[in-house]
Amino acid sequence: MQGALKGVKVLDLSRVLAGPLGTMLLADLGAEVVRVEQPGGSDDIRHWWPFAGEESTYYLSANRNKKSITLNLKSERGRSLFEDMVQKADVVVENFKAGTLARLGLSYEHLTSINSKIILCSVTGYGQDGPYHKQPGYDPVIQAVAGLMDVTGEADGEATRVGTPVVDIMTSHYVCISILAALRSRDESGKGQHIDLSLLDVQVSSLANIASSYLMNGHVSKRAGNAHGNITPYETFLCRDKPLMIAAGNDRMFAALCNVIGQESLAEDPRFRTNADRIAHRGELRAILESVFKTERADAWAEKLAANQVPCGPVNNIEQVFQHDQVKHRDMVVEHSHSSLGMYKGVRNPILSDGNALDVNSAPPTLGEHTTSFLSEWFNFDQKTIDDLKKEGII
Repeated sequence: MQGALKGVKVLDLSRVLAGPLGTMLLADLGAEVVRVEQPGGSDDIRHWWPFAGEESTYYLSANRNKKSITLNLKSERGRSLFEDMVQKADVVVENFKAGTLARLGLSYEHLTSINSKIILCSVTGYGQDGPYHKQPGYDPVIQAVAGLMDVTGEADGEATRVGTPVVDIMTSHYVCISILAALRSRDESGKGQHIDLSLLDVQVSSLANIASSYLMNGHVSKRAGNAHGNITPYETFLCRDKPLMIAAGNDRMFAALCNVIGQESLAEDPRFRTNADRIAHRGELRAILESVFKTERADAWAEKLAANQVPCGPVNNIEQVFQHDQVKHRDMVVEHSHSSLGMYKGVRNPILSDGNALDVNSAPPTLGEHTTSFLSEWFNFDQKTIDDLKKEGII
């Protein structure tokens, strides 16, 4: 799998997260991904706090293994240069508002007239058509509109967004998956295609059992905090120092839990014998378990429960995550030299192939870091030509 996409050229016009994370996955797999931004920068994520030196840590999270060039697509010369790039490329990824690329004179129809094999992946909040297609779509807005917030949060509290931009992250995976499928299709047909990815569509599709329960049964799921609506105990319990997540998904696990905490009789109590019984008496069971779990630290309970095959884990903060023995064992942190920071640290791609992680060949690039080398390599431009383009504000 290492370098599986070697030779695939991707022009990345996308900004912020869903698009850049998707193209980073392609870059991790060996594709040559070239970020294209306006001179001076056009990606808001570069300005998002906190910073390492002058680099946004948010930006650093989504752009390793890429090149960065600047190009003024609002100028005739800049568009002409981009068209020359399209002739040599396999994929273009963009996440402008629907219709923006066409207004720049770079519609899919125009791109295919230049390169019939080009694959265009367009990422928007609501898709390329429909009554909402012109509205901007940001992750928390889509979490709200597409139902995720309504089922997240305490039962008696307000709807709550997920702590990470999960819609952007899920969409980035579909960016990668759809482009891989389009490349495979092109191998057979010789033709490219236009991929229309919507954050709204991705979030609605991710509702999984919540959607199925409504579509097949008319059931409208409600917020339940950290509890599971259909299984218990499947929730957090406060221990002496911090919360512990318990996921006792069947009767055997519940019996094992009861044995560990010294409450063996609970497993035979008519109120708690089956999951249906436990759901019916959820409040009574929770009160009993809470009183027991408060007597020890979360890590101590987790060790005992795990030894008896009860799924559980303490609620760790981010510092504790990277101190976790298994996270360290799996070498989840990668490092690479960085042109301005000295050293870049990030989270590795989770894929292991034959026991090997995917390479980090380069740290996230600074703005326009590769403009000169890219134009020299792709078009054999000499330094005078490059200097003239800079003077004209094209790059």
